[in-house]
Amino acid sequence: MKLTTQIRRLFALLGVITLLCSIALAQGGATGPAGQTTKGAVIKGRAPVNKTILSVKLPKAEEATLPNGTRVMLLENHKVPTFTMQMVILSGGLADKPDYRGLAQFTAALLREGTTTRSSRDIAEQVDALGATLVAGSGLASITTNVSTSGLVENLDQTLDIFADVVRNPTFPQAEVDKYRTRTLQSLQVQRSSPQFLAQEQFSRAIYGNHPGALVAPPAESLKKLSSKDLMEFHSANYRPNNAILAITGDVTLKEIMPKLEKVFGDWKRGDIPTVSIPQAPEQSAQHIFLIDRPGSVQTVLMLGNLGIERTSSDYFPLLLADRILGGGPAARLFLNLREDKGYTYGAYSSFSGSKFRGTWVSSSEVRTEVTEGAMKEFMYELKRLRDEKVTADELENAKRAIIGSFALSLEQPQGLLQNIITQKLYGLPADYWDTYPQKVAAVTVDDVQRVAQKYVDLDKIQIVAVGDASKARDVLAKYGKVEVYDTDGKPVERPAVNK
Repeated sequence: MKLTTQIRRLFALLGVITLLCSIALAQGGATGPAGQTTKGAVIKGRAPVNKTILSVKLPKAEEATLPNGTRVMLLENHKVPTFTMQMVILSGGLADKPDYRGLAQFTAALLREGTTTRSSRDIAEQVDALGATLVAGSGLASITTNVSTSGLVENLDQTLDIFADVVRNPTFPQAEVDKYRTRTLQSLQVQRSSPQFLAQEQFSRAIYGNHPGALVAPPAESLKKLSSKDLMEFHSANYRPNNAILAITGDVTLKEIMPKLEKVFGDWKRGDIPTVSIPQAPEQSAQHIFLIDRPGSVQTVLMLGNLGIERTSSDYFPLLLADRILGGGPAARLFLNLREDKGYTYGAYSSFSGSKFRGTWVSSSEVRTEVTEGAMKEFMYELKRLRDEKVTADELENAKRAIIGSFALSLEQPQGLLQNIITQKLYGLPADYWDTYPQKVAAVTVDDVQRVAQKYVDLDKIQIVAVGDASKARDVLAKYGKVEVYDTDGKPVERPAVNK
C-alpha cells in the first residue's frame, strides 16, 4: 500500500506543527520554578494549513463475502511481513438478556480457555510458540464482540487455524468458568478501593439509570450464576458467519487469503440471529449531586456531565471541537485553568462518547481535598463560559490543527485505517467519511461550537459526582444543590437534607 501525495503532505505539515509545539513547550509550557504559567500564552509561528491538504484520498479496503455470509475486508500493507485480523461479531453487551448483564463479556473472556480440540494450555502454548497474539473482548453496553490475532505472515496458516478454532469451537469448561468467576469477583472488590472507579460507576448510574450504559463492571449477581451452559447458548446464538465481519490488514492479498479463509470458515453454519432492541438513553429531568464518602481521603475526584450524542449525530464534528477546546488536552481551558493557573491538580480534562445510543460529555479531575471548593467553582465557570461566550478564533484554529494532526498520525498505522473502515461499516457512515474528515473538522465555526455547548451542557440537568471525604466536601457541594451521600458500596449513608 502506498500513501497518496496528499497524505505525505499532511504528514510533513504535522512534523512542522509538532516541532513548533515542542519549541513552545520547551520555552515555558508548564509551571516553572518562578511560578510562571501558560495562562494567556499565544502560540507564534504556526505552520499554515494549505486547504488542498485537507482533501485526502485514503486507501480503500478490498471486500469479499464467503458463501456463508461472512464479510471480509482486506487492507494490504506490504511494508513488513506481518498481519492483523479481527473478527467482529455484531453482537455485544447490548445483546445480553436483561436479567443477565455481562454475558457477552463473559463469553468473549472465556473463548480461549478451551475448544473441542485444544485445552486452555494448548492454546496459550501454541500462540506463544508462533509469536502471535490472540485476544477477545466485548463491552457491557457494546454493539460488537471483537476477537483479534496478529503475527508473522510465515505463520499465517497455523495462527489462522487456532484463531478459527477459538471463534467457532469454544467449550467453556466449567472449571475455567469457575476460575474466571473467582478472579473477577476478587477484581471487583479491588476496584471498589479506587476512587476513579467509584466516580465512574456513580456517574454512569446517574446518567443512564437502568439502561445498559450504566454498567462499568459486570454485576456480581450475573457472575455468581455464571455457567458453561449460558456461555454456550450465547455463543451458539450470536457467533454466526452471517453476523460477522472479518477485517484484515497486512502483507497479504485477497487472492492469497480467501482460499485460506474458506478452508477454516467455509463450513461455519449460518443461523437466525436474535433481534436486539437498543433502548434509548433516558433524559435527565434535574440536576443531581452525588458524594461518595471516603473518610480521610486527601483527594476529591470530580466528574460533571450530561447526556451527549449518538455516533451518527450531525453534531459530532462541532462537539469534537468544543470538547477539544474545553478539556481535550494540555492546551485546553480546563487544564490551563485548574492546573497551570490554579495549581489544583495534575490534570483536568473532558471527553465525549457516542454509540448507537447517546453517550456522555463529561469533565473530570482529581484535586486536593482542600481545594475542592475552588475546583468546583472553576469547573462551573468554564462550563458556563463555553455556553455563554463564543470561543476565540485562535482557540478554534488551534483545536482544528490538533485534531487534524492527530488524524494524520493515525494514518501511519494500517490497523488504525482498518479500524476506521470498520467504524464506517458499523454505523453506516458515508463511503467518503474518512476522506473528508479533515474538511469536516475545518468547516466548524465558532457559532457551531457555541450551539452544541448550549445544547449539551445543561447546567440545570448536570450530573455531578464527587468521591472524597464527605466531612470536608459536603458543604462545598451543597452550595450547588441537594447532596446525596453514599458509601463505597453504593449504599445511602444518610437521608439527603434540604439545603437552605
